[in-house]
Amino acid sequence: MIFMSQSGLLDAARPGDHGDWDKWYLEHLAIMSSVKGVDSAQRFKCIGGEQSPSLAMYTLASASVFDDPYYLSVRGMGEWLALIDRRWYRRNLFDGLVAAPQVRDDQRLLVADRAQPGADIAGIGCDWLAAVALDKSTPFRGIAVIDAQIAGRLDPAAGSFGLYRPVTRRFTPQPAPHPTRNAG
Repeated sequence: MIFMSQSGLLDAARPGDHGDWDKWYLEHLAIMSSVKGVDSAQRFKCIGGEQSPSLAMYTLASASVFDDPYYLSVRGMGEWLALIDRRWYRRNLFDGLVAAPQVRDDQRLLVADRAQPGADIAGIGCDWLAAVALDKSTPFRGIAVIDAQIAGRLDPAAGSFGLYRPVTRRFTPQPAPHPTRNAG
């Protein structure tokens, strides 16, 4: 399952807030990837289209992750909640792929919301995901990982889709450290 959290800061946020928010988000993704059942986490920023300025994409083992006490203690926007622009704040759990795709620095994530799963977007084949929980702000979302050069030739406004560039690495769960044995 794929969980996507979309957001953006209010225009009234101080200019320095964006850098601080980026730092907070980096730490937040590392913490989220430590939740049992969260198998990956990566953040993106919109570079074209009428989409939320920020998108975080997670691979979840199942919807039961949302009930985990540890998840409940670390989820959310924390101190940033008051500065989140509610026009962009959406949380959706999607079914249709087992894992969120990794998006490298030289790639872009194409995102298209539709009432029905569709054909290609701008000639690019998408994986279609069905919203199954949380906000369900779109019934279906098409996603595709594409080369940055190809993305540069696309017009998101004409195709009603968004383009996102990765701003973090893809976080995955880290194995627990092995205890050291006493020599003795």
